[in-house]
Amino acid sequence: MEISSNRKTKDFSPGNCPVVYCMNIIGGKWKPSIIHMIRTDRNRYSILLKNITEISKQTLTNQLRELEADGIIERIIYAEIPPRVEYKITPYGATILPIIDSMYIWGRQNMPELEKSYCSE
Repeated sequence: MEISSNRKTKDFSPGNCPVVYCMNIIGGKWKPSIIHMIRTDRNRYSILLKNITEISKQTLTNQLRELEADGIIERIIYAEIPPRVEYKITPYGATILPIIDSMYIWGRQNMPELEKSYCSE
């Protein structure tokens, strides 16, 4: 699968490192949370924005576009009035879910109880 180079970090891979490649796809503050939410049926823009209260509209839009450009998620537009847009994990994106699952499990085991909030199952 060819990956688009629409971000400056896409070309950064010292030593052709697989970890850096992975981080170029799912790294950052919001992408793992966005992927987790989409896979747990919080798959509409307004729901994502409501659940990640700290993210700006522009940042969420940019992160969704990057995930879509990288083939991790698919944007589905329903021909309804008003139009409805949902996101879903692609088959390629599903290959990343074990990483997201491991992050979730590690976080549940190590995070203080008071901090557990929007990212629950």
